[in-house]
Amino acid sequence: MRLNSTKLLFVGAFALAATMSFGQVTEPIDSTSINNEENVTLTETLIVGKGVIDLVEDRKTPVAVSTITKETIQDKASGNVDFPEIFTTTPSVYVADQSSGFGDSKMFLRGFSSQNTAYLLNGQPINGMEDGNLYWSNWSSVAEIANAVQVQRGLGSSKLAISSVGGTVNMVTRATEKQQGGYVRYNVGNDSYMSATVAYNTGMKGKWGASILFNHWQAHRSYAKGTNGSGQSYFVSVGYKPNDRHQINFMIFGAPQEHGQNYSTKSESQWARGEHAGRKYNSTYGYLNGEGKNLRTNYYHKPVANLNWDWSINENASLSTVLYASTGTGGGTSGVGRATSSSNLTSFGEVDFDKLYADNAAIADGIGGSGNSSAIRSSVNNHFWYGGVTNFNYDTKTGWQFNLGADIRMYKGYHFQQMTDLMGLSSWNQRRNSDGAMVNVTETFSTNPWSALFNSADKSQRTNRDYREDLNYQGVFGQVEYSTGRLSVFAQGAVSNQFYQKFDTWNYGGVEAASEKVNKTGWNVKGGAAFQINDENTIFANAGQYSRQPFLDNVFEYNSVALRTPEVENEEITGFEVGYKYETRNLRVNVNAYHTTWGNRFLGVSGSVTGLNSEGIEVERPIYTSYTDVTQVHKGVEVDFDAKISKAFGMYGFLSVGDWKYDGSTPYESMYTDENTMFEEGNVDLTGSYIGEAAQVTFGLGTKVNFTRNLYWDVDFMYNGAIYGQVDPTDVVAAAEQGKVYQAEKISPFVRANTGISYNFKIGSQKIKFRGNVRNLFDTQYISKIDRNGYGYGVGRTWTAGVTYSF
Repeated sequence: MRLNSTKLLFVGAFALAATMSFGQVTEPIDSTSINNEENVTLTETLIVGKGVIDLVEDRKTPVAVSTITKETIQDKASGNVDFPEIFTTTPSVYVADQSSGFGDSKMFLRGFSSQNTAYLLNGQPINGMEDGNLYWSNWSSVAEIANAVQVQRGLGSSKLAISSVGGTVNMVTRATEKQQGGYVRYNVGNDSYMSATVAYNTGMKGKWGASILFNHWQAHRSYAKGTNGSGQSYFVSVGYKPNDRHQINFMIFGAPQEHGQNYSTKSESQWARGEHAGRKYNSTYGYLNGEGKNLRTNYYHKPVANLNWDWSINENASLSTVLYASTGTGGGTSGVGRATSSSNLTSFGEVDFDKLYADNAAIADGIGGSGNSSAIRSSVNNHFWYGGVTNFNYDTKTGWQFNLGADIRMYKGYHFQQMTDLMGLSSWNQRRNSDGAMVNVTETFSTNPWSALFNSADKSQRTNRDYREDLNYQGVFGQVEYSTGRLSVFAQGAVSNQFYQKFDTWNYGGVEAASEKVNKTGWNVKGGAAFQINDENTIFANAGQYSRQPFLDNVFEYNSVALRTPEVENEEITGFEVGYKYETRNLRVNVNAYHTTWGNRFLGVSGSVTGLNSEGIEVERPIYTSYTDVTQVHKGVEVDFDAKISKAFGMYGFLSVGDWKYDGSTPYESMYTDENTMFEEGNVDLTGSYIGEAAQVTFGLGTKVNFTRNLYWDVDFMYNGAIYGQVDPTDVVAAAEQGKVYQAEKISPFVRANTGISYNFKIGSQKIKFRGNVRNLFDTQYISKIDRNGYGYGVGRTWTAGVTYSF
């Protein structure tokens, strides 16, 4: 877990030696990335939707931004790599929970989670409408279809009526391509990973064209035990260009998947019990008749469709519109009853499924319940979501540009639990706390994502949870920009309204109860200016203030249609940023300093504890703590550069140093969520406590060496430090009683190195490319996360290799 200085010196010395040996820079830097062999700008990779896809190139005023190109994505994110891993080569990004299972990584930007970072797919917002979360398992194959990804840190240049605190991540997919052709790719990796992809473009045949892609992947585990997975992805894009003024593109993309999961953090006693399995230990995994089985499985299918229309009205005016729809079906399983009891673990710390089935078989009537038997239950989270974004742009050609748009979203979410495995029982009994009625369910439902698309429990077969939510969002936004000579300034504003309503059946005696309708208005304003001192040097400053509506999940009481009391108000965010940019043919350097204050925040933290349930059985009990008036202050400095040392060699580097702390006191309350009972409440003063989960100091250095025209090698070196655990209210109170400022446990810094090599050769107009990657090259053992459940190890050495045939 300690920083290995030998490895640090090795990689740093190599980079320095390589820099010295290749001499002076002789070629200009590619405007998008040192790794982009196609040598095109970001906007040239786009065909439609440019007006609604927020890109820095659309605005002269600089912001803190990093762009990841198609080639880099194909090289480093193809295979058994969670997509957010590619962002770790940019400043202020931290990724954790990779050992949880395929697609279960969590990404933090400037210390803010995905809940508070805006993610867009071709201009379409894809964060969860209810809670802001983004689940990467739903986008497991986005690497196959991405043309580029732009990470805008902080205020960004987003023109939508969104209030992203950490930044905005724009994922731009391929559209219908102009040239005819396609490719076939086959990848293999550690733990029997394999994937196969087929893609073909018709090219534009007159006014029409189409692109298609299909992919299948599978593995017996991602890293930890029990994290097997499989899935598919499909992508279809149809383009129509009737004339030079109109471009229309329809796209549909889906990535159904099913994978076993692992609680990535565990207590010291749990890790010790599973010591024989080391970092790959999984406390919810075991064996049934010699076959592996997991209590926890995630399965989901979230197809997304959008229709983009770009209209060049005249030489000054243009209109871009995207209409979209998405449906999501699936959920996650967990053990229920005695399945989560520590007494049903083997001496190796694994679930003893043979014993669980035997205990169930001994029940005379075959009717189970939480007090006497075990089963596996799924928490289903289905939704239907549709909306549109439109953007009108007017360029006077005299220095003034005006932009006006609208953003509308309609969302319905359905949440209930159903049985997936009765473990030999004939049925399962669940008592409703609301009226004491006993509900008996007999049906089970598959975790296959294709099956889940069409089959789920009706109301008579739902258990423990059954509610739905409606959320409607309307926003308008505008921007004006003026540039003259070396000076450019911009101002931007947005107003939005959110409508919330919740309906609950399970907690109201089986009869649906409706909450009152809630409307909340939010707004944001941004402004900034840039001054180009000369051709190489530019300085800029941006400022903004947001009043952001709370997430729907925070508006209502847990398991209730009642509003929280006191009512949850808008969160208030104020951000400032200054920056400096140096750019020549040979070198690009960016320096950014930021200060973000986030007040009146609602913070919810989930976890689990070992304790007795209402039947007196010792089980893992889920808990949830809500903090209702949190203030966070995030400030820091970021430096990044990339350089082309010669035709054969390029390198990049970055350093980000943050100081992220809580400020002030907040009320809190903690509850057991399995029985909806409160067990602790009070007020905690968090002033001076460091904000946890993400690395406040990151450093990276990377190189790419072209040995020949067809052979190149790259290496990325990354350091993460100043990482703290989650806030635990009990520890905060204990520290206060001792007159101390609470600080969560600090994680030892760690270093990782990733490397890859590529070889291309052509056969006429066709091309074959071989690519191999090794992540965590030195198999560094490190702790990546500490939360109220314990601590979790990061992923050790993994690898992938593949071949791509392009025609």
